[in-house]
Amino acid sequence: MDFELRILGSSSATPSANRHHTAQLFTIGNQYHLIDCGEGTQMQLMLYKIKHQRICNIYISHLHGDHYFGLAGLLSTMHLQGRQLPLHLFGPPGLSEILALQFKYSGTNLNFKLIFHELDTTCYKKIYEDKQTTVHTIPMEHRVPCCGFLFREKPKPRPLIKEKLPSFLTPPQLVRLKWGEDIKDESGEIIVYNDDVTLEPKRSRSYAYCADSRYKPSLLPYLRHVDLLYHEATFTDELRERAYYTFHSTARQAAELAVAAQVRHLLIGHFSVRYKDLTPLLFEAQEVFPKTDLASEGSIFCIRE
Repeated sequence: MDFELRILGSSSATPSANRHHTAQLFTIGNQYHLIDCGEGTQMQLMLYKIKHQRICNIYISHLHGDHYFGLAGLLSTMHLQGRQLPLHLFGPPGLSEILALQFKYSGTNLNFKLIFHELDTTCYKKIYEDKQTTVHTIPMEHRVPCCGFLFREKPKPRPLIKEKLPSFLTPPQLVRLKWGEDIKDESGEIIVYNDDVTLEPKRSRSYAYCADSRYKPSLLPYLRHVDLLYHEATFTDELRERAYYTFHSTARQAAELAVAAQVRHLLIGHFSVRYKDLTPLLFEAQEVFPKTDLASEGSIFCIRE
C-alpha cells in the first residue's frame, strides 16, 4: 500500500517565483489527503497531474492565509467540474464561517456534500479513522490557533506460515492467529501457539506534519520514532530570536527536535522568502540531523514498509 508524500508548496508568508504557499498531498493506498491549501494549490495539482477529485480529506492547520487561501478556489473547481462524492474538511474554528461567507456572496451552492470537522487545536486528539489509518491533531504554538497532524497506520496482521498450519483450523481461528492469538481447545488448553505458525507483521508507518510553530520540545511524546517528520524551518539559526518572536522555528531547532524524537527522516519547509538559496537551511539542519531533506516543490517521499 502506498504511503507517500508529495510537496506542492514550501514557502512561508509570501510566495516567490519558484516557491508556492504551503500544501502537501499525502497518499495512503488509493486515498488522497490534502494537508493545507495555500494560494495556487490547485495549479500545483494540475502541474503534477494529480486528480483533485480523488481528494477525500482536506486538513487545514490554521487560518493564516498562506495555509488556506487556495481552499475556496479548489472547492469551487471541484463543484464546477461536477464532483458528487462527499469531502471531509478538518480545520480550526472560523474556517466554516469564512467559506460560508465566500460562497454566499459568490452565489455558490456546492453540488457535493462538504462535511466540516471543527478542530480543537490545543490537544492531541484522534480526528479521523478508517480500516487502515488514524489521524490525530498535534498542538502547535503559533500566533493563532494551530495544529499539526499525525498519520499512523494501524497494526498489521501477522502473515501465516501455510505449511505449518494444522488442517483442522477453522477460518475464524485463522483470523485470530493473524491478530496474534493462540488457539485453545474447549478446556482452555493451547493447541496451536501463534509464534509457531505466524511471522512478525510488517511495520506500521507514520508521518507527522508540524505546521507553523515555535520550537516546542513538549511535542516529543507525539513524534517519537515516526518514520517521516515535516517541521517548519522558516529561518536559519542566526535569526533564532526573530523566529521566537514571530512564533516560528529555525532549521537547527527542527533538527534538534528530530534528534530528540529519534525519527527516521526529517523534512524542513515553510522557508522565508528572504532565502533565494535554501542550501544554508539544509546544511544547518544536516549538521544536527544528517537524514534531512528540503520539502521542495514536486519532491516525493515514499515511506517503505
